[in-house]
Amino acid sequence: VVGATPEDMVARGFRPVGKDFPVFLHPKTHEEYALARTERKTARGYKGFQVFAAPEVTLEEDLARRDLTINAIAKDEAGLFIDPHGGMTDLKAGILRHVSPAFVEDPVRVLRVARFAARFGFAVAPDTLALMREMAANGEVDALVPERVWQELSRGLMEKTPSRMFLALRECGALARILPELDALFGVPQRADFHPEIDTGTHVMMVVDYAAARNYDLPVRFAALTHDLGKAATPRAEWPRHIGHEARSFGLVKILCQRLRVPNDCRELALVVARFHGVPLRAFELRPETVLKLLLETDALRQPWRFEAFLQACTADCCGRLGFQDEVFEPANFLREALRVAQAVDAGAVARQCADPAKIRDRVYEARLAAIKAWLKKQGKPPRR
Repeated sequence: VVGATPEDMVARGFRPVGKDFPVFLHPKTHEEYALARTERKTARGYKGFQVFAAPEVTLEEDLARRDLTINAIAKDEAGLFIDPHGGMTDLKAGILRHVSPAFVEDPVRVLRVARFAARFGFAVAPDTLALMREMAANGEVDALVPERVWQELSRGLMEKTPSRMFLALRECGALARILPELDALFGVPQRADFHPEIDTGTHVMMVVDYAAARNYDLPVRFAALTHDLGKAATPRAEWPRHIGHEARSFGLVKILCQRLRVPNDCRELALVVARFHGVPLRAFELRPETVLKLLLETDALRQPWRFEAFLQACTADCCGRLGFQDEVFEPANFLREALRVAQAVDAGAVARQCADPAKIRDRVYEARLAAIKAWLKKQGKPPRR
């Protein structure tokens, strides 16, 4: 909106809602109307701006403060486009390009460009990438608060091809500042017989994209992103093997989640996946006791929905490899059935038949183990000793 003041908008019935600059809701449609504005950088970080909104601010001046040319296009009441920065051309060419040198003043723009790369599959213009590198190198990215970093990362994870976001961040050097644990995975080799892909970082990108292609929820995608962080901490002398990386991943995920203040649902699943994602790969060789142990340690009986999310993340881990994308991860179905067998045990009935309350837990465990053994035997898979 040009040529108006906040008082004008309120007088027309618009309701003010903007915190950082004047934004109003239409009294009937509830669409957002913002006053044309300019900004002046006053401090480091994405909040370090002084906003100026007044009737004399022109539409062109407002558009000049936008981040990307494709976001600096307007259309007037007559349907005519106002495109002073060539946004229409960049939109057709699939290019993310900054509007002005002021791009470097807001570190969130680095994350937004990377997220748009994941959403649209657009390429980042070389001169824009240079500015992003400058922002990563001079510490401007370090001024981002954890909540805003998580907000952008979580949005990027929910895009069609999340790997594009992380690869764009890595190309400009911002990934090492924001997610150093993930950045460290690139260049870390794995056993070629298990992982034909280039390195661990490439594998993780394939896992995340697999999860996105299956439309898995955000917690699953985040767990897919972080499941192998411990491989970067494997001593080089042990490469390409990564024995015990699950425990190292667990510790690194815990640190990362605390730093970024990751929501509990994403944090809890990521920790479970980091710790146990190697177990389903051996599902058909597990002893009945180990099958039940997995169900108990992942809290599958009390939180079956989270166990399903765990299996989805493990499926992405297995199929997010070169030549495996179209495979069916049979261990997931095997473990789903194992959970169903354990759930079918009537714990209440077992408890009522136990004369000693102190032994109820053991009796329930024994009943579930017996059910799993019988199920495996019926399948022609006798319990291992």
